Amino acid sequence: MKPVVSLLLAAAMVVAPAAMAQTAAKPDLEKGQAIATQVCAACHTFDGSRGAPANPILQGQHPEYLVKQLAEFKSGKRPSPVMQGFASMLSEDDMRNVSAFYASKQAEKGAATQKDLVRLGESIYRGGIASKQVPACAACHSPTGAGIPAQYPRIGSQHGPYVEAQMVAFRDGKRPNSSQMVQIAAKMSDREIKAVSDYVAGLR
Repeated sequence: MKPVVSLLLAAAMVVAPAAMAQTAAKPDLEKGQAIATQVCAACHTFDGSRGAPANPILQGQHPEYLVKQLAEFKSGKRPSPVMQGFASMLSEDDMRNVSAFYASKQAEKGAATQKDLVRLGESIYRGGIASKQVPACAACHSPTGAGIPAQYPRIGSQHGPYVEAQMVAFRDGKRPNSSQMVQIAAKMSDREIKAVSDYVAGLR
């Protein structure tokens, strides 16, 4: 066998498994739907839509963000006895599949409910709180709340009470899996957190 041919065959043997691995890693939406139906639906509804305000809306969320959160629930980096129990049953492929399924759904529109706080919420979201060195939420989560894939979650139209609970958890050290959010929330009052959380619920 000629040296050139041998080299080409060797290269093919290296490339082929890599290509197969990439194909295998592609999320399976049908498997994701099965997990969503059997494991997640009780709290998040079948398609991740507008269920109980205490639970997050998963529709249209960035799949990379969902995978990260599931992995951190499983490891305990994001403390939650309930979610750790469910996440511990999922493999890495399961996490990718169910996250892709929820991400494939069109997020429904929400609405703010605290009319007396809407101006404060908008001010914080779009301009931050200069006196406390709190940056504008829009800088990371975008003006519409769409977020940035693989970096910052979509929060537009998210349940206001859920966002508020997470902000308080960041501030109180009960959710330590984002040092950036811990530092920001630590500088905010209850009223400021409530205002921006409710404003987020109406973003679209």
